[in-house]
Amino acid sequence: MAEPNDDVPSCLSRISGPLFVTTILLGSFLLFLVQPMIARMALPRLGGAPAVWNSAMLIYQALLLGGYAYAHMLGRVPVRKQAMIHLAVLAVAALWLPIGLMAMNMPADAEPAVWVPWLLGASIGPLFFAISAQAPLLQRWFAIASGGRDPYALYAASNVGSFGGLIAYPLLVEPGMALHSQSWLWTGGYVLVFVAVAACAFLLPRQATGEPHVQATSAPPSRRRVAHWVALAFVPSGLMLATSSFLTTDIVAVPMLWVLPLGLYLLSFTIAFAARRGLAEILTRFAPVTILMFGGLMIAGHNENPELNALMALGLLFMVAVALHTHMYDLRPEPDRLTGFYLAMSVGGALGGVFAGLIAPILFDWTYEYPILILAAGLLVPQSFLLPPMAKLWNAEAQGVRIRTLIVALLVAVIVWFGLFGPAASLGEKVLGMLYLAIALIGLFTIGMRVPFMIVLAGSLFLFGGYRSLAMSWAGDVRTRSYFGVYTITDLLDQKRLAHGTTLHGVQLEGDETRLRTPTTYYVFGSGVGQAMMALEGFYGPAARVGVVGLGTGTLACYAKPGQSWRFYEIDPAVVKLAKGPFRFLEQCNPKAEIILGDARLRLAEDAPASLDLLVLDAFSSDAVPMHLMTQEAFATYDRVLAKNGLLLVHISNRFLSLEPVVEAAAKAGGWSAMGLTYHPTMMEEMEEAATSDWIALSRSPATIAALKARGSEWRALETTPGFTPWTDDYATILPILRSLNKDLP
Repeated sequence: MAEPNDDVPSCLSRISGPLFVTTILLGSFLLFLVQPMIARMALPRLGGAPAVWNSAMLIYQALLLGGYAYAHMLGRVPVRKQAMIHLAVLAVAALWLPIGLMAMNMPADAEPAVWVPWLLGASIGPLFFAISAQAPLLQRWFAIASGGRDPYALYAASNVGSFGGLIAYPLLVEPGMALHSQSWLWTGGYVLVFVAVAACAFLLPRQATGEPHVQATSAPPSRRRVAHWVALAFVPSGLMLATSSFLTTDIVAVPMLWVLPLGLYLLSFTIAFAARRGLAEILTRFAPVTILMFGGLMIAGHNENPELNALMALGLLFMVAVALHTHMYDLRPEPDRLTGFYLAMSVGGALGGVFAGLIAPILFDWTYEYPILILAAGLLVPQSFLLPPMAKLWNAEAQGVRIRTLIVALLVAVIVWFGLFGPAASLGEKVLGMLYLAIALIGLFTIGMRVPFMIVLAGSLFLFGGYRSLAMSWAGDVRTRSYFGVYTITDLLDQKRLAHGTTLHGVQLEGDETRLRTPTTYYVFGSGVGQAMMALEGFYGPAARVGVVGLGTGTLACYAKPGQSWRFYEIDPAVVKLAKGPFRFLEQCNPKAEIILGDARLRLAEDAPASLDLLVLDAFSSDAVPMHLMTQEAFATYDRVLAKNGLLLVHISNRFLSLEPVVEAAAKAGGWSAMGLTYHPTMMEEMEEAATSDWIALSRSPATIAALKARGSEWRALETTPGFTPWTDDYATILPILRSLNKDLP
C-alpha cells in the first residue's frame, strides 16, 4: 500500500482535482449499475412479489446509510489512517468479486423479509458498502489534499457519475452485454476504483498529533439544523418516487419512464452543488411559481395530452429538487463537518424513499403522497417576492399582514366552493380553466409570504383533483391499491370496469345471467384465447386441465365447463379480492377454481410435470409484461408443466412493446410450433366491450397447432425479426421492441 506523502509536490497538488473528480465519478457510476444489474440477476430466482423487492430496497438503503455512517465515523481518526482503513475495506470487499448472487434459491417456505436481505447482503453487501462511502469520504480527503479548497462541488461530480450509470445501464450495458459480462465489467471498474483511491491516498499529507484534520473545529450544527437537512432531502427523494408512481398510474404507463424522474433528481444535485451558482439561484427563485402553476394541474389527472402532463410533472420535480437541494447547499457546514452533513442527507433521502415506496402504498388507496409532497415542497422551498410592488403589498404591520392573509383565504375558499359545489361544477372545462387562472393569479401575489402561499397552494390542490380523489376514497369500494399500483372500479349503467393505472384490465357486463357470464375485452369468443378455449374439450376431453397466469377480473373463468380443472396464478392479493368481490366472473362461472398466490414462474416450477393441457400467459403490470416470464428459461418451465400435446397461449397486446419477436425467438429456440392472431372485433362486438387483441399460440405438437388453425380463424405465421437476440435470464432488453408512443396496436 502506498504511504501518503508528507510534502506533496506542487505538480501532484495540481492533479488532485481531476484525480478526485475521476475517482468519485467512477465510484458513483458503479454504484448506480449495481441495483438494476442485481435486479436482473435476482428476478428469475426470487420472482416479482412485492415482499421480495421491498426487502431488497430496504437492504440497499441500509447499506447506503451504513456507508455514509462509516465515512462519518472515519473522520475521527487521522487522515493517513483513514486512507489505510478504507483501502483495507476495499481490499476485503474485493473477495466478493466478481459481483453476483450466491448460488442459492429461495426455499418455498422462506420469509422474504428475512431471506432476501440475507441473500443480497451476503452476495453484494461488502462491495455496495465500500463503494457507497466514496463520495463523502473522498470529498473530505480532497479538502485536506488541496489545502482547504471547497469540496462540495465534487458532490456535483458524484451525481454526474450516478446519472451516467443510470442512463448507461438500460441504453448501453443491458442491450450490449449478457449478465455474466456485466459482472466482469463491474469487477474491472471496481479494480480501477481501488487504484484511483490509492492514488488519492498518496496525495494526502501526513498529520502530526493535534493537527486540526482529526477532530472538527467548526461549531457543530444544531439539532434543528440537522432536522432541516433531513427534511430538505426527504421531500425531493419522496417526490421522485411519487412522480414515477403518479406518471405510470394516472398519466401514461411508458416502459423505462422511471429513468426520467430519477435522472432529473440526480441532475438537480449537479446544479445545486455546482461552483457556479447562477443557474441554481434562478431556478430556486422561480420554483414557487412552478409549484403553484403545475401542482394543481398535475393531480387533476387529465389524460387528453399525456406527453404534456408528463413534461409538467417532470418539470415540477426538477424545479423542486433543485430548489430544495440548493437550499441545503446554502445551509451546508464547514468541510470538517462534511460527512455528518451527507449522513443527514442520506437519512432524509432514505426516509423519503421508504415513505413513498413502502408506506404510501399501504396507507393510501391512491397516490396521495404526491400532493402531500407537493405541499411539503411549498412549505420548504425558499421564497422571495417576484416584483417590488408585491413586496410593498405585504410590507405592513403584523395586523395588516393578517388581514391580507384572511382576504386571500376567503378568495380561495370562494373559488373552491364555486368550482366544486357552485354553478361552475356543471359548466365544464372552460370555466374550470378560468378558475385555475384566477387562483394562480392570487398565488403569484403571495409568493414571498409562506402562509398565504400555502393557503393558495392547498386550495388549488383541493379544487383540481384533491376533492375528487377524496370522494372516491370515501366511497370505500371504488378504488384499491397495492405495491403493483392503483386499481379503479368504474360502475356505468350496464357494465363494471377495472383499470390498473391508465390501462383497462377488465369489463363485466351487468344484467341477466347471460350478460354476467359473457367474456369481454381481449377475451371474447373470436380472440385467440377464446378460440383455444372453445376447442379445449375437443382437444383434451371433458377433464381438460387449465392454468391461467394473471387473474385480472376473472373473465376467462367463464369458459370453464363441468369436469375441467382450473387454476389461476396471481401475484397480487388485491387482484384476488377484486375478482372475488366487485367482479363476479368467478362467482358465476367457476367458484371452485384454485387460485395460487405468488410469482407465476416460481409457482409453476413447483407444479408436477405434464399437469396442464392449456396454459394462458396473461400477466400484465399496467402496460408492461414481466421480463422474467418471457425468457427461454421461462418457456422451458411452461414446456415442463404442459402435456406433450399441450397448448400455450401468450397475450401480447401492448401499446408500447412489440412482443411478437420475443415469443417468436423463444419458440424457435425451444422447438415450439407457433402462430399468431390479431383479432379485430366487429362494431356490434365493440358495443359489448370487445377489444382488439394480439395472441400467440404455441405447442410442442405441430398437430395441435394445425388443428387449432383448421377451425377456420385467421391465424398467421409469426414474423421473423432479423438480428433479434432471444431473451434469456442472462440477456434481455426492451429497446429493440419499443413501439412509437403514438402507435396503436396493429
